[in-house]
Amino acid sequence: MEKRKPVKIGVVSDTHLHRPRPLPEPLANGLKGVDLIVHAGDWIHPDTAGLFEAFAPVVGVAGNNDGPDIVRRFGRRLTLEQAGVRIGVVHGDGGRLTTEERAWEAFKDDPPDVIVFGHSHIPYKGQRGNTLMFNPGSPTDKRFQPRYSFGILVLDEGRIVSAEHVFFDK
Repeated sequence: MEKRKPVKIGVVSDTHLHRPRPLPEPLANGLKGVDLIVHAGDWIHPDTAGLFEAFAPVVGVAGNNDGPDIVRRFGRRLTLEQAGVRIGVVHGDGGRLTTEERAWEAFKDDPPDVIVFGHSHIPYKGQRGNTLMFNPGSPTDKRFQPRYSFGILVLDEGRIVSAEHVFFDK
């Protein structure tokens, strides 16, 4: 039986692009060669997905700043499987709890292996039980963070090989 190659996933959130424009060069370079792109919401402009689709297939969810067209296309919550790893995706917005806690609450009844979330623009990687909690930060709207960021997940045969943030300056 032939062994499959690991799956490399680009992870982004909170792009907040009000009009389509080229992606930042470090992000574009970092997405070259990924097998899939996961976006955790706040795309803003409906054509933003097309910018990412130039690199790989795109899945994701809508965030609290996305309009009805984006909500219809992506929905507010997603569970998918890649390389035998279950991934839950949610934006993480809401009125109570921290962003990480809200992301966990969305999947607590059937926790996936990884929960990808956004909303806070704060890069985060931590464990909650057997679940990796991963927020890529934002590659275009760093707010109070020192650097822009996105993430790369590498999955293989039911395990998370790596989950790393990529930081850059404009």
